[in-house]
Amino acid sequence: MPPVRMKERGRAKKGTLKNLLKLLFKLYPAQLIISLICLIFNVAGNLCSSIFAALITTALTAAGAFGYNPFVDVYSVRSIFGFSMNTNVSYLLIILGCIYVVGIFAAWTWNRTMAIVTQKFLNYYRKAMFSHMEDLPIKYFDTHAHGAIMSLYTNDIDTIRQFISQALPSLIQTGLTTIFVFITMLIASVWMTLVIIGGFIIMLFVVKSIGGNASKYFIKQQASLAKVEGMIEESINGLKVIKVFCHEEKSNEEFKELNEEFRYNSTQANIHGNIMMPIMANIGNFLYILCGVMAALIFVFGWENLSLSGWTSFTGKQGAALFAGMIALFLMQSRVFANNVNQFSQQITFIVMGMAGASRCLELMEEEKEKDEGYVYLCNIIRHEDGTFEETSEHTHDYAWKYRHKDGSLEYRELKGDILLDNVDFSYDGKKLVLQGINIYAHPGQQIALVGATGAGKTTITNLINRFYDLADGKVRYDGININKIKKADLRKSLGIVLQDTNLFTGTVMENIRYGRLEASDEECIKAAKIANAHDFIMRLPDGYNTMLTGDGANLSQGQRQLLSIARAAVADAPVMILDEATSSIDTRTEKIVQKGMDQLMEGRTVFVIAHRLSTVQNSDAIMVLDHGKIIERGSHDDLIKQKGVYYKLYTGAFELE
Repeated sequence: MPPVRMKERGRAKKGTLKNLLKLLFKLYPAQLIISLICLIFNVAGNLCSSIFAALITTALTAAGAFGYNPFVDVYSVRSIFGFSMNTNVSYLLIILGCIYVVGIFAAWTWNRTMAIVTQKFLNYYRKAMFSHMEDLPIKYFDTHAHGAIMSLYTNDIDTIRQFISQALPSLIQTGLTTIFVFITMLIASVWMTLVIIGGFIIMLFVVKSIGGNASKYFIKQQASLAKVEGMIEESINGLKVIKVFCHEEKSNEEFKELNEEFRYNSTQANIHGNIMMPIMANIGNFLYILCGVMAALIFVFGWENLSLSGWTSFTGKQGAALFAGMIALFLMQSRVFANNVNQFSQQITFIVMGMAGASRCLELMEEEKEKDEGYVYLCNIIRHEDGTFEETSEHTHDYAWKYRHKDGSLEYRELKGDILLDNVDFSYDGKKLVLQGINIYAHPGQQIALVGATGAGKTTITNLINRFYDLADGKVRYDGININKIKKADLRKSLGIVLQDTNLFTGTVMENIRYGRLEASDEECIKAAKIANAHDFIMRLPDGYNTMLTGDGANLSQGQRQLLSIARAAVADAPVMILDEATSSIDTRTEKIVQKGMDQLMEGRTVFVIAHRLSTVQNSDAIMVLDHGKIIERGSHDDLIKQKGVYYKLYTGAFELE
């Protein structure tokens, strides 16, 4: 099935923010509460600067009007907030200094705490995504581009980081500051507050129009980046193919097209995002001027000030002091308010991107896991002289199936390796059957060969035995047990697989062999390498079994990589083997060396062999010839040669497998 691109979502899935915040508070409730308290203290500390500026201005003006020493004398001053106080400027400055110290400590605490919480959450979420991804069915990876999946762990996770560490605190800080500033201004002056409200409405209009476009293009930028990364990943994996078929120019054109889309979306996103700050800053400057104009009008026309604390007169010396305090308060509050809205506008993009990224990650987490309703388990057994056996925790070469009946009793059935496919039908898309009426029986110790052209359904059969896919109809039985009743992990432990495409992982040669059975000892891994005839070339490597492999074993030949894959299957010690073109990447001379080891590996095991080289399947107990999802011939090599049918023509070269 061809891979498809992941959905490009213009906005977050409904409930994304709620689910993200719910998970955050579930994981780190204490840290978030501490951060919220510190954030409140920080906001209060910032606001106190403008409030105390108003009080200090009022005190200084009153001291000058009545001849007091503002730093020494204690005198009564009526504030713009409607209360009177006995103080001097020194006390106010000391209190303001203490508030600043508390604010600095609060800011340091919540920033540090949020940084720790953010990284812990990302660490948790990546592990949760990876763990969930490993439980997804093979079909998911067949139908989604690998580069797009990788982008979830890099780009989309990074947008969540920006949201938690920057946008979320900014959102809370903006909300708290707006509420506190609005209440403070209403207490001081309704007329001046109306000016601020007018500026706020204009700012909201700008944020909605320009910020909305910026968010739209930033989301498109993320989607374009995923496409670019996906193509880079595909090109690196297929670089040899690109060079062999001289496809460099075409690949460059395709990359330029995707990169141009990325450039355009990024340019538009940054244009709209970057012009936001200067526009908002200049609106803030105009707001600053309007506050001064309104204050001048109040003073010139002798208007009494309306506030929640009542009507305030600006006449007389006390009135002049109140007026000076009001101007100081609103000039500073207007600046705080404008900067606050400006800061929030800068975070809108991170909020939208964070929600879009979290939504895509959530889509992965909501993908249905591979279903497993099996209740039959695989266990090691020890045989007794009287022919009976019992379960053991030690690794032996003998296995049994264990399952519990409804009445609670346990039943053990010796694993022999009897495989039966009974009238099996299968379709990848639920519409077109790729296998139809497949009947195969493999008795313990038999070697069954599957032969046919590419696309005939050979590998699909082995995928069904592994339960990588579920049947459309029919049954597959393993030692008489329907494989749907066997736990998938235990079923796959009983099957050793050597694929045509080898996959080696970053690590030593020994670690790659041990991948077949993690508890295997070094001696068992070396024995498996000898079975696969890989021991000699391994010992010639710079560090032998401790040689590091990187880049899917790029420092090894294709044949050597396949030998390690065979050794990995050998150390798994599975009673049933599936060899899917296991020797296709090995030259004829190496194949003869490997075949001897393969014979030893297959001895006493039920084996399914898929091969294009018919010389490798001549000794099979039964050969199945497939064509368009159906078995058209079956029998031993000699029987099929005598029939002079399709297999005979393939063997003699009259037909080509391809």
